[in-house]
Amino acid sequence: MEVDVRAISEKIERESAFVDLLSMEMNKVIVGQKHMIDRLLIGLLGNGHILLEGVPGLAKTLAINTLAKAVDGAFSRIQFTPDLLPADVVGTMIYNMKQNDFIIKKGPIFANFVLADEINRAPAKVQSALLEAMQERQITIGDETFKLDEPFLVMATQNPVDQEGTYTLPEAQVDRFMLKVVIDYPKLEEEQIIMRANLTGAYEKVNPVVSLEQIRKAREVVQEVYMDEKIEKYILDLVFATRYPEKYGLENLKGLISFGASPRGSISLAKAAKCHAFIKRRGYVIPEDVRAVVLDILRHRIGITYEAEAENVTAEDIVNQIVNVVEVP
Repeated sequence: MEVDVRAISEKIERESAFVDLLSMEMNKVIVGQKHMIDRLLIGLLGNGHILLEGVPGLAKTLAINTLAKAVDGAFSRIQFTPDLLPADVVGTMIYNMKQNDFIIKKGPIFANFVLADEINRAPAKVQSALLEAMQERQITIGDETFKLDEPFLVMATQNPVDQEGTYTLPEAQVDRFMLKVVIDYPKLEEEQIIMRANLTGAYEKVNPVVSLEQIRKAREVVQEVYMDEKIEKYILDLVFATRYPEKYGLENLKGLISFGASPRGSISLAKAAKCHAFIKRRGYVIPEDVRAVVLDILRHRIGITYEAEAENVTAEDIVNQIVNVVEVP
């Protein structure tokens, strides 16, 4: 089967024009965090969810709120607390005395963009209710099942500091996030701009520049981005090296990894590489696309052993070693 890469490239050049508009609109309010904005777009286009980790005050909430305004979508924010119940997230049945019947009151999960703020503060029941919605794209209240609107993007945040009263997310649940993005402090010049804007209140208004229909269409086009078999093999090599490092000449990692990335890792890596190519307005995936997203896709899918912790080796160090050793096509 001959693939017409030029035709695909021309189509993607046309269809991806809105990406720049969306980035520009978000940059009106968000200063500096380019990596986070790019990853939000990858999550949005790849139909995946994002786990953001960073200390408080790094514009995590602001970012998804701004994205919801720039894409004409419904936004809701759930502040996770230790006393939160699943019904507070998905909704519940309420008795209506007039009608002498139960009516369904939908929860904040019924939106296009859901911010699950400090997800690790809520107990396991609430986390599993949210993660079921992420996986199944549907909610069951009583005996009725509701499909969630598309696009549906969950951005969960967790604080790496202040672990008092937090419940760590189980590995199997973390695996459901397409990306785990770690955010750092802004640069000094950027923080000066942020400080001035806050003191004067001189924030620009964010306007809707993209419709939900455009996003749905773009998701279909992303699937058409051409991925060569060599790139597929490269993605699989990266993932398999997390499971069987000794086969890739990485015997030193054998005792540091307790489990490798799941097949969700390979699927997400392929999807994210296609989205990255789309954002860069290219109709085909190159190894650079894979390398650009590999850390965000794999850092939360690798289990590290006690030896690794004792040696201060993180999952990121392991991914970086693998990327440096696995042969690039």
